[in-house]
Amino acid sequence: MKYYNHILETVGNTPLVRLNRVLGEDFPALVLAKVETFNPGNSVKDRMAIKMVEDAEAAGLLKPGGTIIEGTSGNTGMGLALAAIVKGYKCIFVTNDKQSKEKADILRAVGAEVVICPTDVEPDDPRSYYSVSRRLGEETPNAWYVNQYDNLSNRLAHYQQTGPEIWEQTEGKLTHFVVGAGTGGTISGVGKFLKEQKKDIQVIGVDTYGSILKHYHETGEIDMSLAHAYITEGIGEDIIPENYDFSVIDHFEKVTDKDGAIYARKLAKEEGIFCGYSAGSAIASLVQMKDKFTKNDVVVVLLHDHGSRYVGKIYNDDWMAEQGWL
Repeated sequence: MKYYNHILETVGNTPLVRLNRVLGEDFPALVLAKVETFNPGNSVKDRMAIKMVEDAEAAGLLKPGGTIIEGTSGNTGMGLALAAIVKGYKCIFVTNDKQSKEKADILRAVGAEVVICPTDVEPDDPRSYYSVSRRLGEETPNAWYVNQYDNLSNRLAHYQQTGPEIWEQTEGKLTHFVVGAGTGGTISGVGKFLKEQKKDIQVIGVDTYGSILKHYHETGEIDMSLAHAYITEGIGEDIIPENYDFSVIDHFEKVTDKDGAIYARKLAKEEGIFCGYSAGSAIASLVQMKDKFTKNDVVVVLLHDHGSRYVGKIYNDDWMAEQGWL
């Protein structure tokens, strides 16, 4: 008989799928989507969540019967919750009120306690989800505060797993890697591995307006005047997490909230790939950069999470109409 011992063993080995229509018939390059929704928690974050838990166990930071505490937009929490179920931990997740209701409901469905904080406050405000999750980590007995932003097991997971998968699946023929950038773990871990194999591979981060990442990459300066609330979920930052290795990133491309939503819907209708907001942003970035590619290029674009997380927002016609985007 062929079976897995538990759900965590099914993480990884997600498929590469050619994109045929959503980019337009005249798009010059071969574009392959790394569809991370095939992970059991339906996102790329399963990979780093398990790695962070296992490394914390090995370091003695997470003890039997302990509580995992993290600030999350939803997907990292799902991966941590799956690990907690299999390994016997409790979970408290802190998120913000920008995130879709589905994300909080899903976290509760897998047994987590969810605390919701306001979005439009400074990162160091005691009400922010960074501050609340850190405080809960200090106050809760036998707790481990994950801190995915600065926990380097995040990017190590992608250096050890996601990067090698992409290299093997493309037989080393890829020329560009494109991915939405948030905590920095995926882009930095995959980017480092790929550039060690072939240094001229271009690593491109997808950013959003209201985030400081692109400006920081280009200038080395943190300009908080650029930071403002935005609707796109899962990418962009108003802090610079330690997981970033900007030396392996060649370019950041900014995408509007509107274009991310529209291209997520196009991806579902034209390719049958039902993915989340940041996937739409990644597709929109490719369209914006079309002139940078040639017919000899092989582009891998990573699609982070599943569209089921966003049925009340970007996949809801009434919500789209309220934004003026329909």
